[in-house]
Amino acid sequence: MTLSGKHVVVTGGGTGVGADTAKTIAQEGAKVTIMGRSEAPLQAQNLPYQMCDVTDQSSVNAAFDATRANQGPVDIVIASAGAADSVPFEKMDANHLQAMLAVNLIGVSNVWQAALPDMKAQGWGRMIAIASTAGLKGFPYVTAYCASKHAVVGLVRALSLELAATGITVNAICPGFIDTPMLDRSINNIIAKTGMSENKAREALFQGNPQKRFLETDEVAGTALWLCSNAARSVNGHALSLSGGEI
Repeated sequence: MTLSGKHVVVTGGGTGVGADTAKTIAQEGAKVTIMGRSEAPLQAQNLPYQMCDVTDQSSVNAAFDATRANQGPVDIVIASAGAADSVPFEKMDANHLQAMLAVNLIGVSNVWQAALPDMKAQGWGRMIAIASTAGLKGFPYVTAYCASKHAVVGLVRALSLELAATGITVNAICPGFIDTPMLDRSINNIIAKTGMSENKAREALFQGNPQKRFLETDEVAGTALWLCSNAARSVNGHALSLSGGEI
């Protein structure tokens, strides 16, 4: 199935996985709109964009109204906006937990709700969340992040059944550590807290991957592209692990 003419919205589209996914899908002929909170990275992608804070439903609705007016009804939403932070559980407060849930869970729900009427009206749609292996297993010192990503996987599994007869599929992609600016921040955090060298810090993060490497953004983008295709029309409610065999 060609994606030509399909309108695809990618949140977190200014950098990292979101940016690469948006470019990959645009190359397949889709009409792509990227969304994010920072304008400069969005402008740099040379794709239509809308400013949007995914944690704010009114901001999301306004952005979808604008992109719908510019490019037509939305067929596919790839929720790639996310945040990660590390803190020991005993030092975690409610604000930290709420911040992780706001971006990683509520942000996904907000953008999917905004697009759902279009998809139902057309009898076809794809909802994809860029989750994490932290949605499939636990990791120390990121309890709030793990909780938020597990919640996204639960959202996917429940919503996929609710929408199964509508022509809409709902799935999550759960990658391990990806070589992106977010990873660089994690490495710098390890260095600052432990005094490790950069090489040792990087090894500490990818040691759980049997392939002993970080993922690249094109691997996630390619998986998203496949989930958008007709070949994946019966793939629904899955949390697809991209982890080199770790999970």
